[in-house]
Order: sequence, then structure tokens, then C-alpha cells
Amino acid sequence: MGIVLIWSLVLILMRWISHKRRGAISYDSEDQTALYIRMLDVRVRSQVGFEPERRGSHPYLYVDFRTLHSRPEAARPVSARNVRRLLSFQRYLHSSRFFHGIPANNPLGYILDDDFTGQAKLMLQKVGNWNFDIFLFDRLTNGNSLVNLTFHLFNTYGLIELFQLDMVKLRRFLVMIQEDYHCQNPYHNAVHAADVTQAMYCYLQEPKLAETLTSCDLLLGLLAAATHDLDHPGVNQPFLIKTDHYLAALYKNSSVLENHHWKSAVGLLRESDLLSHLPTEDRLNMEERLGSLILATDISRQNDYLSEFRTHLDKGDLCLTNGGHRHFILQMALKCADICNPCRPWKLSKQWSEKVTEEFFHQGDIERKHNLEVTPLCDRQSNSVANIQIGFMAYVVEPLFVEWSRFSDTRLSQTMMSHLSLNKQGWNEGRDKQEASSSRASEEQRTPATKDSNSKVLPQGSKGS
Repeated sequence: MGIVLIWSLVLILMRWISHKRRGAISYDSEDQTALYIRMLDVRVRSQVGFEPERRGSHPYLYVDFRTLHSRPEAARPVSARNVRRLLSFQRYLHSSRFFHGIPANNPLGYILDDDFTGQAKLMLQKVGNWNFDIFLFDRLTNGNSLVNLTFHLFNTYGLIELFQLDMVKLRRFLVMIQEDYHCQNPYHNAVHAADVTQAMYCYLQEPKLAETLTSCDLLLGLLAAATHDLDHPGVNQPFLIKTDHYLAALYKNSSVLENHHWKSAVGLLRESDLLSHLPTEDRLNMEERLGSLILATDISRQNDYLSEFRTHLDKGDLCLTNGGHRHFILQMALKCADICNPCRPWKLSKQWSEKVTEEFFHQGDIERKHNLEVTPLCDRQSNSVANIQIGFMAYVVEPLFVEWSRFSDTRLSQTMMSHLSLNKQGWNEGRDKQEASSSRASEEQRTPATKDSNSKVLPQGSKGS
């Protein structure tokens, strides 16, 4: 790690000297060079996440909400994740033209970077549009959709000034979040987190919320959306439990993933010192509220939250001037944002459906390979994307969004319900066609071709008269 840091500093210094001699570097870029050097100050942490082999009874210390080896810091191997963070931040600076005073080595690349950055900025002007294409935005930002989008929303709400956030710490924190998502996960990755954050922003803009939410509510809502699946291993809770994973033991088989996401988020907050300037009591309170929001995304507790939501709506007793009620609505908004894919336009919804199913089937393949009981939804031999999505929409998504529409009967809610209906119809039609095709193929295999008794069977190579 020391060699990487030294070489990074040497390269920056050489570039600075070169441009200084030509008079090409401005005061602005000197500030950015200093900023990047400060960004390099990333402490080595061990990677926490799914590991195929069990760790057995190896002792762990729980420090800053991260699971660490109990051996001395100096003895730990260099974490590849921290190297990726440095490279990610460098890539982020390059793609966003953060070093304004330093021209690119490749003139064509310089033009293309400006063009892509310009398109990304245009997209951010419509970040509150429900048709926002997060896949396109991720490509335009060179894989930095979560960093760019979240920073933009913090800026839009004026949260940086309101909470006196250090710009360097904030950028560092966002890069750390982005890198702690597993890019190899087809679904639970940084792009999904960016998509949920964008959806959360749409809900925060709804009249009932926009008129009552405090700046602290907005900050926590965006933080929870960005970190709600942090360090997701790409497998579900039952898998962790039945393989005796150390996280399942740590959280006593209860909201295992959600607890891990929360504690991982708190660990990054503390490591980045983003909120270190706030009073300790306020900071701890924010960490607890952040946890309450992330824990609400536990799908196994869906009926509990939905029942409470329905009861409030039936009684008509929700009062958003009440802090507890506002927090509950933030929980419901985050739950909606987390599973809103079926309510997106078909082009986007279909991509997410395929990605989440791919992740399910990958888990099923692992279970089958190791002679474990295959989770029903993860069995590619007995399931299809259409079947999984139809069931998910009917039993999980639709009940939640029907109640959300009762709470916030707006154009956005109507749009989401319309997309949900059309997408469900699309998957049903696709399934019917697939089943009909399979039925015909099966029938053809079972029934031999009937022959005309009056016709002659011609030997191979002969010609009929």
C-alpha cells in the first residue's frame, strides 16, 4: 500500500512540476492536487463480505462497526479494496473533469470526456423524472453514477452548507460507499444504490413530504438510500443462515443483511469523519435513525410495515408535523424506492428483472453445487424471469404501492401504478407465449408425424415422379 501511495504522489508531483514550468496550471488545479493528496489518506481496512469458505472459530474484534481480524494492523495484508478506492477516485476526477487546469494526454479523449460529462449534467437537470435512465447515466459518468448523483442531490438540497460538510470528506465518503458495493453482483451493486437514491429523491419531492420534511430528514433519507445495500454479498439471508456464515451468527439470524448494511454505513461515516464536527449526541442519534431506515428494507418484515401503514391510512391519523410519523413515512418511502423496479418504464424494469433473476439463479447454482437445499426462487430449472416477476409484483410490490398511492395520490403515484399494470401484463403475455411454445414442442416430440396410408415412402435419394 505504501508503494502505491508513494508512486501516486510522485506522479502527481511530476505532473504538477511539468505544467508549472509551462505555466499551464492554475490556482484552481493546485487546490485539486492538494485535494487528491488528502484523498489518498485512506486507512487500510479488511474487506467484509461473503466468503465461500467458513471462517470457523477464528476470533474477531468488532471495531467501528466493522468486523476486523484481531491481529496487529501492521501484519494485515494490503486490501485490494483500498487500492480500488484510490483508482476509483482518480477515475472519478478524470471523468468529471475535476482537474480543470490539467489537459488530458489524449486530445480525442479530452473531447469525449467533455461530451460525456455534458450529457451527464443534462441528465441531472431531470433527476426528478421517473423515467430517469440510471444505466445510461452510469455509462456517461464512467461507472460513477452513485457518487455523482448523490453529490448532486446533496448540493440541490443545500445540505453541504446546512450541515457544514467538508467537501473532501464528502467526496471521499461517497467514493468509499461506491467501492464497497460489489460490482460483480448483477443486481445488488452501486448502480442499484444509485437507482434507489434517485427514486427516493422523487418521493422526497412529493408535496406531502416536501412541505414537512426537515433538512435532517432529507440528509438521512438520501444517506439511507445510498447505503441501504452496502457490502451486499449477492446472496440472501437464508443462504447465510444455512451455511453458518459468521454474519448470521453475529446478528443472531435476524435482519442479517440489513444490520450489516447499517453497521457498514456507520463504519464508513466514522472512517471518513464526515459528521465528526457535529455534537456526539446528535451524531449518535443520526446513526440510530439511519439504522432504523435501513432495517425497514428487510423484506421479511414487509407485512409488519404494510399493516402499520394501512392502519394509519384507515384511521387517517398520520401527522407529518410529528417527528415519529415523518420517520415512519421515510421508512415507507425507502421501502418503495428499494423495490420500485416493476413500477419503472418497461425498458428499465425489464433490465432490472433480468439482473435480479440472474443473481437469484447464481445463488441457486452455488447451492446445487454444494448439495444444499436450493432456494425455490433461485432454482433456474423450475423458474423463469416471468414467473418470478409476476409473483413478486402480485404479492410484494402491488400491495405496497397501492397503500403508497392512498397516502400520496399524485401524478407520480398514478404513473407508477400504470407502469406496474403494463409490466405485469407484459410478463404475463411473455409467459403465455413461452408456455404455448414449450407445449407445442413437447407435443411434437411425443406424437410422431402421421403418414398418409396411400402415399409411398421414397427411399433416400430417390425422386418422386
